[in-house]
Amino acid sequence: MNVGIDHETAEFAVESIRRGWKHCGKELYPQASELLITADGGESLGVRNKRWKKALQTLANEEQLTITVAHYPPATSKWNKIEHRLFSFISINWRAKPLASLETVIELISHTTTEQGLHVTAIKDSHTYPTGLTLSDAELKALNIVRDPFHGEWNYTIKPQDTAFP
Repeated sequence: MNVGIDHETAEFAVESIRRGWKHCGKELYPQASELLITADGGESLGVRNKRWKKALQTLANEEQLTITVAHYPPATSKWNKIEHRLFSFISINWRAKPLASLETVIELISHTTTEQGLHVTAIKDSHTYPTGLTLSDAELKALNIVRDPFHGEWNYTIKPQDTAFP
């Protein structure tokens, strides 16, 4: 789990995905060429957030991954399995404990385990993530996005861009 100290931006959200992929995803799935992200409609990773799509394109290019995003419809993120399989156990673990410092939060998250084998690792993200950045329509159009026939505004795939020069 990536624990930030700055703003919740699209870049922060994708950095969290990047760290998860680099720290355990690649090792667990070395042959993977695709990644599925289920996302709620939050501002940092919302369906209309151009910076989210640009940051995902950068990750797709870096890792040569095809990234498919399936957004939950508005007001349905409560069905996100992460909410039930991860955050509920973190909440139980730090129940009635004062969250007095970032180090305490990270330590409590990192000590979250279950009998079924869940073990959580929390890492402090000290990067700053500026707000107010924009992406032009032309920059958005340059991204390698393929929209799904079913609600393409919510469901889309970002493929790595060909970066080879002729």
